[in-house]
Amino acid sequence: MPSSPIFLPAEWHEQSAVQLTWPHEATDWRPILKMVIRCYLDMAKAISTRERLIIVSPQPEQVRLLLEEELLAENLRCITFCKAPTNDTWARDHGFITLLAPDGPRLLDFKFNGWGEKFPAELDNNICRRMMEQNILKGHYENHLDFVLEGGSIESDGCGTIMTTSQCLLAPHRNQPLTKEQIEERLLSTLHAERILWLDHGYLAGDDTDSHIDTLARFCPDDTIAYVQCLDPNDEHYTELQLMEAQLKEFRTIEDKPYRLIPLPMAKACYDEDGTRLPATYANFLIINGAVLMPTYGDPTNDTKAKEQLHKAFPHHNIVGIDCRPLITQHGSLHCCTMQFPKEMKSEE
Repeated sequence: MPSSPIFLPAEWHEQSAVQLTWPHEATDWRPILKMVIRCYLDMAKAISTRERLIIVSPQPEQVRLLLEEELLAENLRCITFCKAPTNDTWARDHGFITLLAPDGPRLLDFKFNGWGEKFPAELDNNICRRMMEQNILKGHYENHLDFVLEGGSIESDGCGTIMTTSQCLLAPHRNQPLTKEQIEERLLSTLHAERILWLDHGYLAGDDTDSHIDTLARFCPDDTIAYVQCLDPNDEHYTELQLMEAQLKEFRTIEDKPYRLIPLPMAKACYDEDGTRLPATYANFLIINGAVLMPTYGDPTNDTKAKEQLHKAFPHHNIVGIDCRPLITQHGSLHCCTMQFPKEMKSEE
């Protein structure tokens, strides 16, 4: 249990909703829009079967008509629309980061600047405020727009520990000239956390995020970390991921015990039409109520192995595969497309 009454819950905390920001023709998805919408429909069905789904779109009526063709009425009743212009679809990084507190959820709105000013993000950076204007979420709004922080860059165990990567949080065009110590102090204070575990190694070719933690290593229940393991010395990731694995073995819980480590297979190399390797990773899964949505990449051997490994971490959840090959063409995967909102704590009787 967290020692602070205000805390960033783990992703497996019971949820009230999940956000998807829907692709459209004005996004970079345009060349493969039908394929990526198919992936979003699969995510929408899986989420709305189990909890409320919030869909952000500049064209909500058009999306609603599409969903009516694909989803059951009971699923549709679980969907709320937010009308907002968008640059792109990566809800993990432009969505609220939600703390739980005795007086209700705290919705933290950080600055999203396109992963260090790599891509336009001015519309996406306004989505949280649009959601508040339309009363989509209940909670206390907190303005942290003076600090760049993406949801994919942090992991919480729900008990006061945050895990992140040095490469991302110290990357150029995020929060310079702040030092590592100043950034850590800001995170601990803002997220009401006790400590931060910094991963200094690990990357994925083709990744635009400067090594988001959710592509590499993820907290799971019972002091467990699922992580990407590379066993092929000929793979370009081998050295860095071996160093990452060694550092994970050195990490200790707050109780000074080693973490239970569950290795996930290195996804089979995927390339775009120009021969650039894409950041396929099984670590980019989403935990929802009663299920884990796991990205698959058309590779039965590794897809099956990843599912088996995740079942070890989540024995009481259904592991649901979603074909994410369209998503990685824009250098992200399933977790990157989503943002969960934890269910409000019940007050003491």
